[in-house]
Amino acid sequence: MEEICATNALRLLQAADEIRARLSGEFSAVHGLSVNEYFLLLHLDKASLNRLSRVELAKRMHVSASTVTRMVAPMEKLGLVARQTAERDARIAYVTMTDAGQTKLGEARATFAKQAGYVFQDRWDQDALEELSGLLSRLVAGSPANLS
Repeated sequence: MEEICATNALRLLQAADEIRARLSGEFSAVHGLSVNEYFLLLHLDKASLNRLSRVELAKRMHVSASTVTRMVAPMEKLGLVARQTAERDARIAYVTMTDAGQTKLGEARATFAKQAGYVFQDRWDQDALEELSGLLSRLVAGSPANLS
């Protein structure tokens, strides 16, 4: 069982790398976003009030808080996100999505859906896609990083 688990984990990582590579070029060229910036916007979109603390974003994205800080700075300059201080504790800063960020996310979602279609269209029928969806859903169930 250990061997098949290792093989499946390796295949998932390889598939994720392939999908990320497909998205990277088009996200950058068309939307001026990296894949990680797209994920950051997705996390904000799912969050209450479209805002999360830097630490919570880092946790959900599986990166360090300083990585989030470096990611947010150029996005803030572009007006996609803003920083907001907590009302009760000025030490806590939130990253919030702006209207421009919402618009950009909507545009990027269309690109993501198109690229996802290319990944699966020639290898999977509807039944297989639904089965895969159920299996992958079990992997991310209960995770705060779950974006589905």
